[in-house]
Amino acid sequence: MEQKAWLILVIFTCLIASSCGRELKVDHKHKLPVYNHTLATILVEYASAVYISDLTELFTWTCERCNGLTKVLDFQCLSGFLVHLFAFVGVAKDLNAVVIAFRGTQEHSIQNWVEDLFWKQLDLNYPGMPDAMVHHGFYTAYHNTTIRHGILHAVKEAKEFYGDLDIMVTGHSMGGAMASFCALDLVVNHEAKSVQVITFGQPRIGNAVFASYYAKLVPNTIRVTNDHDIVPHLPPYYYYFPQKTYHHFPREVWLYSLGLGSLVYRVEKVCDGSGEDPTCSRSVTGNSIMDHLNYYGVDLMCQEWRSCRIVMDPRVAEYGKMDHKGNFILSRAPATRVRSNEGEVKASA
Repeated sequence: MEQKAWLILVIFTCLIASSCGRELKVDHKHKLPVYNHTLATILVEYASAVYISDLTELFTWTCERCNGLTKVLDFQCLSGFLVHLFAFVGVAKDLNAVVIAFRGTQEHSIQNWVEDLFWKQLDLNYPGMPDAMVHHGFYTAYHNTTIRHGILHAVKEAKEFYGDLDIMVTGHSMGGAMASFCALDLVVNHEAKSVQVITFGQPRIGNAVFASYYAKLVPNTIRVTNDHDIVPHLPPYYYYFPQKTYHHFPREVWLYSLGLGSLVYRVEKVCDGSGEDPTCSRSVTGNSIMDHLNYYGVDLMCQEWRSCRIVMDPRVAEYGKMDHKGNFILSRAPATRVRSNEGEVKASA
């Protein structure tokens, strides 16, 4: 019995030894994206605005968070599943682009969500990509809900009205994961030509093979991470099991503080093309939820627990529909006026 136990230990040790030093690298022969600080600070405002639960304010673009760097959006679509999943589509004329933003995990439930991320398995083959594995929960959150249909319809209508605009996709936390799947869907299944992605504090969503496919198909992608934010470290990355582990796609930009005596400087480090640069966020312990909830000084959460519950003016509700499962879509034609109890509001520039 003792000999058998030793044999198992030797075999396991050999497996680890044979895997060490063979860390899979993401194929990034394509040109890496250039980080644009100004664009990142604009899109983080949109990623913050999607946490607003008053759909009247959001649909008419009159919310408090809508008055930052974000310009007036011509809204095409709001789509969601009660409180759990939520996204909007609009046309930002200052960016000359369709903006798609996904809400992340609510802060009052983030602790449970983070704990669950430790155990998510790579259990789904991504369609049409041999050996590319993702987690089915991340995949179905975008693909198997009304959100996808609402977004694709809104993008189609915006392009028909405004012409061939660029598409910018953003999101925070779980919203970043959904933004990534959305961008890939637009490129692969709908032949979108100019898709740009900037996410904030997103988790890993697939293995190294998936990351390579993604980097090739959606090369203009930036993943922003912040200090010790715990979420980009999850699900865990095990370099000694390269075939079985999650792997980030490039390109990471790591925000961190550098102290020099009494002075503290904020650094924005543009990382390499591996997706798992050991000198960026992987160089520190991911142990902070607070670092997850604020990027570039912008809060990425609901203002308070109760504010996460969605409310809307009955007249705004006329622009939408909800099924028996709680899925809803609010949509309107481009450059039209929205009626609310406060009067008529034109939500376009």
